[in-house]
Amino acid sequence: MTTMMAAAAALRALRGPLWARIPPPALGNARRGLGTAPERDPPAAALAPPPAAPHAPGSPDAPVGPPVDPPEIRLEELGLGAFTPVGFVQNFLQFLHLDLGLPWWGAIAAGTVGARVALLPLVLRGQREAARMATHLPQLQRLSRHLAEAKRGSDQLRGGRGFREGAPPPSPTHVAVTRAYAELAAYQQRHDVNPLRGFLVPLVQTPLFVSFFLALRGMAAAPVPGLCRGGLGWFPDLTAPDPFYVLPLLVTASTWLVLEVGAESGVSGAQAGTLRLLLRVLPLLFLPFILHFPTAVFTYWLTSNAFSLAQAGLMRVPALRTRLRVPPRAPVPDDPPRSHGEGEWREARAAQQGEERRWRLRHHLDLAAKGPLRQTFARNPLPPPTPPTPPAPPKRPWKETLG
Repeated sequence: MTTMMAAAAALRALRGPLWARIPPPALGNARRGLGTAPERDPPAAALAPPPAAPHAPGSPDAPVGPPVDPPEIRLEELGLGAFTPVGFVQNFLQFLHLDLGLPWWGAIAAGTVGARVALLPLVLRGQREAARMATHLPQLQRLSRHLAEAKRGSDQLRGGRGFREGAPPPSPTHVAVTRAYAELAAYQQRHDVNPLRGFLVPLVQTPLFVSFFLALRGMAAAPVPGLCRGGLGWFPDLTAPDPFYVLPLLVTASTWLVLEVGAESGVSGAQAGTLRLLLRVLPLLFLPFILHFPTAVFTYWLTSNAFSLAQAGLMRVPALRTRLRVPPRAPVPDDPPRSHGEGEWREARAAQQGEERRWRLRHHLDLAAKGPLRQTFARNPLPPPTPPTPPAPPKRPWKETLG
């Protein structure tokens, strides 16, 4: 009883400002000493201070630190990345950027190199075919000229033997064409060469270039927010043109170098003929039209050209060509022959004139009946017709008499 009275007196003495200083465990023990019902301690979450209200950005109480970038918007939210070749390229670039953590310019460059490496076996096959064609090119050109002469109906290839009796003999020109074509086909089959195989690499690389171009053009036109700050150096915005026109000039120069060294076909410029002369001018003609392309497109284009030039440099190493089973390059003569473009033009013109003469011979009667009269002799053997004499005036003697 004495103990309980002492505890009550102590509690009365502790009323006032010191009551809040008593820790909850001591207060609980005091209440148990008074015989009151035990109470549970409040949870720690109830004793924690309330969370501070978020500070507006720019206020003096706002925390100081580096700005936090907003989360990247996926291409699906912008209507890109469909199940098409262009959408596949866009999804591949998004995978390199979001999943592998590459910046956008690095994702474009890495995607370009990955696509070119995937096409490397096809390019090597094309270079093998180009090297084989360069070896047999003189003989193929000779057989092609014979075929052109046969089609033109040349007198050197006219004539035919072994016709069946009673049957109308075939045209000598048809026999010459058949014979020349058979020789050309037999030579190609015997040496396993075909000029059409050289178009395999461009037929595959052209859709790839168009897919990358359309994919990057669409991403820049959307625009993808990450591309606006995913550039490098003087072009931080990949959706805008190059402000200093450095990338267009670099792309034009590198494209000219690729065509000059024959990086894709393995044939140097001296052996390419008339087509190479035309391709040398195309980069300069396209320069005014590509000045305002987005820098994302130039990033892909310049990376692809750099890969082509590096590939051409490596393929000039004889040891590497032997390891990759690429035949050695055909030696270029000191004085390469001039292009056959002028001769081919003359042959085509002569063939057209021959066809026109044959058509006139078949339809000469119709032309003579419908057209104007033509003089078919150098001098007219008949005397020229004399003009008619004017009639004599009537005699009027009475008029002379009367004066």
